[in-house]
Amino acid sequence: MTHTGPGVIPGPGPATAPGAAKAAGHSGGSARRMPARPPGEAEGTGEIVQVGDAALRVRLDGFLDAAEPELIAFRRDLHANPELANNEFRTTERIASRLKEAGLEPRILPRGTGLYCDIGPEDGYTVALRADIDALPLQDEKAHAPYRSTVPGVAHACGHDVHTAMVLGAGLFLARQAEAGLLPGRVRLLFQPAEEMPGGALDVIAAGGIAGVDRAFALHCDPRVEVGRLGLRTGAITAACDKVYVKVTGPGGHTARPHLTADLVYALAKIVTELPAALSRRVDPRSSLSLVWGRVAAGSVANAIPDDGVAEGTIRCLDDEAWRRAPEMMRALLQSVASAYDVEASLEYVRGVPPTVNEAVSVDLFRDAATQVLGEEGVVPTPQSLGGEDFGWYLESIPGALARLGVRAPGSSAEYDLHRGDFDVDERCVAVGVRVLAATALTALWDGRLDAGPDAPVGGAAEGAALS
Repeated sequence: MTHTGPGVIPGPGPATAPGAAKAAGHSGGSARRMPARPPGEAEGTGEIVQVGDAALRVRLDGFLDAAEPELIAFRRDLHANPELANNEFRTTERIASRLKEAGLEPRILPRGTGLYCDIGPEDGYTVALRADIDALPLQDEKAHAPYRSTVPGVAHACGHDVHTAMVLGAGLFLARQAEAGLLPGRVRLLFQPAEEMPGGALDVIAAGGIAGVDRAFALHCDPRVEVGRLGLRTGAITAACDKVYVKVTGPGGHTARPHLTADLVYALAKIVTELPAALSRRVDPRSSLSLVWGRVAAGSVANAIPDDGVAEGTIRCLDDEAWRRAPEMMRALLQSVASAYDVEASLEYVRGVPPTVNEAVSVDLFRDAATQVLGEEGVVPTPQSLGGEDFGWYLESIPGALARLGVRAPGSSAEYDLHRGDFDVDERCVAVGVRVLAATALTALWDGRLDAGPDAPVGGAAEGAALS
C-alpha cells in the first residue's frame, strides 16, 4: 500500500501543494521546491487531504480537545517543580513515563537527565523536535499563581516548561499518526538538559541524539509576541555567547610614585575601554561582535596601586566566522594594550554557544506549516537577539531553524520578560506550539520523502500509540 501524506485522512477536498496559497508572500532565504504530493490511497474514498487543508486542523483540534488540559497540567507540574541544569531527574522521569504510557521507548542520556525518543520507522528521513528542560537559579515571584515554584531560588523563568509540554504534545499527536500509518518518516523528540548552563546540546550530540537526523526544529517562548503568532527569521536569530576572564598583574606601589611602578589600575582601565572598540574594528560590522564587561575589580585602598586586578565579561556575535576568530583577536589585543603599560595580562576564554543560524529551507518549512495551522497573519518577522541559545550547536552539524512562539496574552499591558522571577505565559500558547511543531514535522518529512523517493519508509502502528 502506498501511504498518503502528512495528516492524511479521507476527505472531500482536492490535494494541494503546501505553501501554494502563500508562495508570493515568502521573503528572505532561498526558494524551496514545492512539488505536489504523490497521490496515495486512503481507506474510504481514496481521496487525500494534505497538511494545510482543513483535515489536519480538524485532526489537531480533536487531539487537543482531549490533550490540552493534560498538557497544561503537565506544564504546571514542571513549573512548580523546577530543576537546575544537569539535575533534571524528576523532569526526565515525568517525560519518560508519559512517553512510555503512549507506547514509545525513550532513551535517557548517560548522565541520567534528558532523553530522546523516536516515533516512526527505524530509518529513513528524520526530523528532530527539541525542547530544553532545565530551570534558572531565580526566585519565583508569582505570588498568586497556583503553580508557583515550590523550590526556593529555582524557577522556570525562560519557558522551558512550556517548550517541554509542547514537544511532548506534538510527539503524542505524531505517535497517533504513526499508529494510523500516516507518518511519512521518523520523528525524534529531543528533551535536552542544561541549556542554561550551557552545554546540554553537546551532551545530546555526544550520546548520539542527532545521529541520523536530517533536520531539526525548536520553538522558544517570546513574551513580546501575542499568542497565536510565530516569529521567523532566516540567518542568525541568536548570538554566540562566550565568557572572558582577564587578570592583570604588576609590582604595585604607592600612588605618589606611579612612575616607579606599573600603574595597574590605569592599565586595567585602558584594557576595559580600548578592547571593545578595537575588537569591533577587526571584523565585519554586520557580525555585531560586542565585548561587554560585567565585573571590574582592583585594589582595596585609595593610596596604594594594587598588584593585580580583574575584568570579566561576555563576547557576543551573530557571525560564525567572527565567533571562531574572537579568542585569537582578543589575546592579541590584550597583550598589545598590556605591554604598553608594563603589566602582565592573562586571558581565560570560555566558549559558550555558537550563533544560532537558521537555514533558509528550514525557515520556509516552518513558515509553510505555521501558515497552514495559524493562517498567514500568524507568521511574523522576528528581530535578531544577542542572547545565547545552545540550539546553535545542533545547527553546526545539521540544517534546522529556531522560531519564536508568542506567549503574551492579546491586549495585555503586563510586561513579562525572560529570566525574570515574574515571567509567565498565556497557556493557550501550549496548544499553538503543538500545532506548529506537529505540522512542521509532517511538512518537513514530506519534503524529505520527496527527495528520498517513493520507496522511503512510512511509520506504522508498531511505532507509536494514541494519547491514552
